[in-house]
Amino acid sequence: MVPLTRRSLLAAGLGLPGLPAVTRPPGRPAAAGKLLVLGGTRFLGPPIVEAALAAGWEVTLFNRGRSNPGRFPAVELVTGDRDAGTLDGLAGRDFDAAIDTSGYAPLQVQQACELLRDHVAHYLFVSSVSVYPDQSAANVDESTATSTATPEQIAAAKTIRDGASNYGPMKAECERAAERAMPGRVTVVRPGLIVGPEDGSDRFTYWPARVARGGEVLAPGDRDAEVQFVDVRDLGVWCFDLAVRRAAGTFNAVGFRGRLSFAELLAGCKVGLNTDCSFTWVDDEFLREQRVVPYRDLPLWLPKGQRGHFDNSKALAAGLGLRSVAATIADTQAWQATRPADHRWRAGLGRERERELLAAWRARR
Repeated sequence: MVPLTRRSLLAAGLGLPGLPAVTRPPGRPAAAGKLLVLGGTRFLGPPIVEAALAAGWEVTLFNRGRSNPGRFPAVELVTGDRDAGTLDGLAGRDFDAAIDTSGYAPLQVQQACELLRDHVAHYLFVSSVSVYPDQSAANVDESTATSTATPEQIAAAKTIRDGASNYGPMKAECERAAERAMPGRVTVVRPGLIVGPEDGSDRFTYWPARVARGGEVLAPGDRDAEVQFVDVRDLGVWCFDLAVRRAAGTFNAVGFRGRLSFAELLAGCKVGLNTDCSFTWVDDEFLREQRVVPYRDLPLWLPKGQRGHFDNSKALAAGLGLRSVAATIADTQAWQATRPADHRWRAGLGRERERELLAAWRARR
């Protein structure tokens, strides 16, 4: 993982190889300020914090103090539990910007925004493209209708787990709660799949790891199907940049500047990791018959008719910088290789299951 320092951010602006090509649109305040991060110590949080520290900002984290508590020993930590509604430690504190990476329940977002609205200049909420109820359209942009939850569902969602259980609608209601509390001072970032080092979901990590292992690899569905994702480090730097510039509005945070097919991704893994493997492409119908679960058993795979395209033109125009896919593949696999050999994979086919599917496919052919 490339550390975010003043030098690396400068290098990124110059477009040196291997680093994110971060754009700095005009209007960003030159002076450093105070940043509040709700969350901050897991996956997306650290790249945001590192970008802020590299820019000379004073950072305060608000979380329960349970996940990676020693991650930023020099950064102020205010402990509290959003599930319990204990935000007292933030009362009366003034910040130039706040970034919320841990909002899942609308009432929790409402509570935070109402507490902060007279004490923070700008609030950025990390949402999700899951707010769109129909993601199969050819061009899903920020104007596409989002999901809704009933008043009863909103009232019942009092914890992060409650919000996660009805993820898309609750994220959409979180967006609305933030805008109601702080009209005109909210940035909503809607990432798709967030990938890269420290992604314990394995929804992307499976592919570099599987290709690196070599041998016959089961490749799912249409080899020309488009895949979109965003590197967590690029997303973190950009979220900080948007919050600092107070760039109000909504943005789909997905790659890329061009279209990336599934076959190109897998070929990139093979070439970039310099491994000896072959790909056997099996079709959607066979995978359905074999009860292979899209995205869980075979990450990034969605059957034809369920795949759409998220328009990222607004995000790119607002400065979202995207490092090369090759860099993301290499860095993800380098991190993955440091995990214990017996760690539990949360997505992807086990070896025996993959062999069974390949044998069944050959028998049918």
